[in-house]
Amino acid sequence: MADGNVIITRIKEAGLVAVVRARNSEQAVRIADACIEGGVAAIEITFTVPGAHKVINDLVSKYTSGEIYIGAGTVLDAETARIAILEGAQYVVSPYFNADMVRLCNRYQVPVMPGVMSIKEIVEAMEAGAQILKAFPGEILGPGFIKAVRGPLPQAQIMPTGGVSVDNVAEWIKAGAVAVGAGSSLTKGADTGDYKKITETAKLFIEKIKETRA
Repeated sequence: MADGNVIITRIKEAGLVAVVRARNSEQAVRIADACIEGGVAAIEITFTVPGAHKVINDLVSKYTSGEIYIGAGTVLDAETARIAILEGAQYVVSPYFNADMVRLCNRYQVPVMPGVMSIKEIVEAMEAGAQILKAFPGEILGPGFIKAVRGPLPQAQIMPTGGVSVDNVAEWIKAGAVAVGAGSSLTKGADTGDYKKITETAKLFIEKIKETRA
């Protein structure tokens, strides 16, 4: 299994996680290939995908040399986190903070990114050992949320998901996001079989992130 610190560092360096809601394993692989070409560091297979655990296992078996890290998303409890880890998930993401789930991921040394919406949840998630905090839903919280949080909590490593696009990614990075999670705004090309569009969008995302950081 890949080192958790290496995964977190790589995600922060690239600054982009692709949130994938694929129809099946074949589509997920094609999305992953397109993302790799575009410079994405990690993809997150959500547990809303039918047979998500099998998709995760297939992807982990295919991408063995660290070209992309495969995580499990929309994980709602410790039981699902354990299933994902057994299938090879290299990190776990949840839409909310669940202390049992964070504890379980820490037990197996798997990076975990729980969803947070308040200072209280952020502090509790950090105390529980979460490495990156997922600001969710991003479209409701907005970049101002991260900027405000980083006043009293500059050590908080926050990644927004939901409502993040090429057009607004610079605002999120300027506000202090360590990375962003992008769903349909990045992967929607898969719906029409236009995987080249995913690669192009990923490159634009990475470019904007680099420019803003510079």
